[in-house]
Amino acid sequence: MESRKGFKSGFVAIVGRPNVGKSTLMNQIIGQKIAIMSDKPQTTRNKIHGVYTDNGKQIVFLDTPGIHKRQSKLGDFMNNTALNTLGEVEAAMFLIDAAEGIGGGDRYIIEQLGKIKTPVFLILNKIDLVEPEALLPLIETYRKLYEFAEVVPISAKFGNNVDTLMEQLGKYLPEGPQYYPEDQITDHPEQFVIAELIREKILQMTREEIPHSIAVTIEDMKKQDNGVVSVGAVIFVERDSQKGIVIGKQGAMLKEVGKRARQDIENLLGSKIFLELWVKVKKDWRNQDRVLRDLGFHRDA
Repeated sequence: MESRKGFKSGFVAIVGRPNVGKSTLMNQIIGQKIAIMSDKPQTTRNKIHGVYTDNGKQIVFLDTPGIHKRQSKLGDFMNNTALNTLGEVEAAMFLIDAAEGIGGGDRYIIEQLGKIKTPVFLILNKIDLVEPEALLPLIETYRKLYEFAEVVPISAKFGNNVDTLMEQLGKYLPEGPQYYPEDQITDHPEQFVIAELIREKILQMTREEIPHSIAVTIEDMKKQDNGVVSVGAVIFVERDSQKGIVIGKQGAMLKEVGKRARQDIENLLGSKIFLELWVKVKKDWRNQDRVLRDLGFHRDA
C-alpha cells in the first residue's frame, strides 16, 4: 500500500434507520452508483464499501443496512452487520431524515452509539424538504441525547453541503496509507455490484411482500471474443406466486427488469453486455441458515 507524509486515510460507517438516504449519500460522495436505491426500507443488506480518494485523503465508506425491528433471521444478520461495523471505523455518520424528526428507531441507534468511543457525526439529510428554521430545534433534540462530534445538515439527493461534510471528516482521520488505487471506487467484486443492480430494478417495479423476498446471485460471467460480457443471474423468491409476479405476463416484467439493469451494468463495466435472468423458488429462504450462507449472508458478519 502506498504511504506518503501528510496523507490521511480511514474507515467511516454510515448508520441510520431504513430509508433515510444512506445509499444515496454514498453514491453522491463516490460519484457513481455502487449502492442500490429504492423507496422501500431495508434495501441494503450487506456492508457496501465505497472508496473516496482525493489529493490529501482516502476514505473507505461502509454503507450499512438500516437498523430496524427484526422480522427474520435475515433481519438479525442486517442489524448485526450494522452494529458490528461501529467498532471497526475511525468515525461514524448517523444519518437521520430531517423531514421526519426523531423516532423510536433513532433513539435505539443512539443507545447503541453510547457503547462506542468512535467520533459520531449527526447528519441531517433531506434538508431540501425542511424549512431552515425547523433545523435548530431538531438539532437540539438530538444533542440532548448524545454528544456528537459534528453536526452537518445535507441533501444527499442534490449534494448540498456534502463538500463541507467531507472536509469535516478529513479532520478526524489519522495519517495512513492509500489502501486502494485512485480510480477504485469499491472493494466489492463486480458480480456483487451487478447482482445488487438487478435487485434494485425489481425493488423499483414491485410492491408489498416481493421486495423483501428477493435475492440475486450471479451464476456465470465471462467476456466473449467480440468484447460483449455475458452475464447469467438467478433471482430467488420465496413462493411460487412471487415467481409469477417477477416473471410477469408473457415474461414482460422480467424483460423490463433486464432492460433497466442492462443499462446500469453497461455503465459499470464500460462494455456491452448480454444479460440472462432466471427466477427460482427457495421457500422461506430468509429464515434458513444454510440458504442465507449460500446467498452470502453470514450470521457472524
